[in-house]
Amino acid sequence: MLLGENITLAITSLKSNKMRALLTMLGIIIGIAAVIAIFTVGNSLTISIEESLQSMGSNDVYVMVSERSQEHDYSQKLDGAEYAVSDSDAEMTDADYITSEMIQEMYERFDDDIYAINISHSAGRGTAEYKNTKGKVSLTGTTVGYFITSPIDIVAGSMLSQQDYNGQRMSCLVQEDFAKDMFGDVKEAVGKVMDVELEDSNISLTIVGVYKSASASGMGMISFGGSTVYIPLQTAMGITHSKDHFSTIRVSAAVGVDTEQLSKNIKSFYEPYYRNNADFEVTVMTLESMIAMLTSMLDTITMAISIVAGIALLVGGIGVMNIMLVSVTERTREIGTRKALGAKNSSIRAQFIVEAIIICLIGGIIGLILGITAGVILSNYMGYPAMPSIGGIIISLAFSMGIGLFFGYFPANKAAQMNPIDALRYE
Repeated sequence: MLLGENITLAITSLKSNKMRALLTMLGIIIGIAAVIAIFTVGNSLTISIEESLQSMGSNDVYVMVSERSQEHDYSQKLDGAEYAVSDSDAEMTDADYITSEMIQEMYERFDDDIYAINISHSAGRGTAEYKNTKGKVSLTGTTVGYFITSPIDIVAGSMLSQQDYNGQRMSCLVQEDFAKDMFGDVKEAVGKVMDVELEDSNISLTIVGVYKSASASGMGMISFGGSTVYIPLQTAMGITHSKDHFSTIRVSAAVGVDTEQLSKNIKSFYEPYYRNNADFEVTVMTLESMIAMLTSMLDTITMAISIVAGIALLVGGIGVMNIMLVSVTERTREIGTRKALGAKNSSIRAQFIVEAIIICLIGGIIGLILGITAGVILSNYMGYPAMPSIGGIIISLAFSMGIGLFFGYFPANKAAQMNPIDALRYE
């Protein structure tokens, strides 16, 4: 019953000073709204990225040549041999890449565990032309395994054939939208020869198939230089006069194979090749590890921004304590009267603590509503489905009540320690 009376007294006090109460809550409202909005956007972004990565294939292993970590000391002796210290500014040379021979040997060693190997090579960007109609293109050389791990839907014509790959033919696949813009109809595009002007050369490509736009996923799909045109890998290597070496490959594990174990095996396979390389090493990652790393990074960023936003809660708490001190001073005679009538110190203390908690709780609820609304709007604006964080909501409300308890205790204790005679004499 005493708690109910204290809540009633607190609400009555707030109603009698509506503007002051609102201004007191303002810091709490802003802090809670900012934290909830950040958690909502961060949660939505994390879930969307995880779903996008999952669509790339959960049984894939990514093998990349990367710069050695500076935390290693390669001047120490390993297996009786001394190695040079890594140079953080080193540029990759031919000896640093993964070669075709390495890939072939890897495949032969883990033949039963590997379903397909995805390799791509950029042949550059340029302008395609057919009967005075032009369009920007980005040429990507691929292997057969590329389309196994990153499938595309053919809407006209056919896929690149084995003869296209073996013969290094100037054949290509183009996007549906590109085919409509260049030839008017996707079926009309099949069999046509278009001229492509690159930075260092001019080539002619025969279109053998048209694939559905934006249906492919995975490495090499993102293009910033125009519509992606797929050609055989060796054709692309010939256009750029490149050797058979690569910085990134993607391995698709066979059904039932543990991708984590396969990644460890592949890592062990490449270690001897790079043992004497002071600057570069092969890094092997699975989709699960990539998602975990990305999620951890996003969570860290979200938490860091939330801490900054939480400063507003601290400022709001100080504002609550300040107003509660003013309230105690204004109600000194009331406190004296209650104590003269037999009210215990604990009752007086509880009255003002409950009032501080009510102020913060109401501010927290208002901030919660504003934060969810802002988070949903921002998430939708960024193109992600809104995913409010339930944990963030609970923590924020609990934190707002905690602020009321913490910053309300000092004024409440001051009221409880008042001498009733001095309080009744107060003017």
